[in-house]
Parts: sequence; structure tokens; C-alpha cells
Amino acid sequence: MTHLDDALAEEFADKADAIHALKATDGRFRDLLDQNHTLWKQIQQIQKGIAPAEDAVLEDLEKRRLIILDEIANRL
Repeated sequence: MTHLDDALAEEFADKADAIHALKATDGRFRDLLDQNHTLWKQIQQIQKGIAPAEDAVLEDLEKRRLIILDEIANRL
């Protein structure tokens, strides 16, 4: 089983092999993973109080991440 970063571990832990395969062959999929990871890091920093932001900013980041997660799920 291939290691998944924390940004995907909860959502797609059972899809690690498929993620690894797509990551190796699909540039758009790699871009989605990168975007997901970036958004996840921003959300985590806000939730932990490291990067202050208004609730609307956090909500927007979470919505954008959900859209990306949906596309990742569709490709899997």
C-alpha cells in the first residue's frame, strides 16, 4: 500500500494504489493532488490559529477543497 499524505488519508485511504497509479500517469490528477494539498494546509493553519482568517475565508477554502475532492473521486 502506498503512503497517502494527511490531506487525503481520511477521504481515500482505501484508494492508495489507484492514487499512486494515476499520480504517475495523469498530469491533471497530479495538479488536483497539489491543489488539494495546498488548500488542506491553508485550512489546517486557519483551524489551528496559525493563520488568522475570517470565517468566510475558511468556508471558501473548504468549498474549493470539496470541489477538488469530488473531481479526485470521479477520476478514481
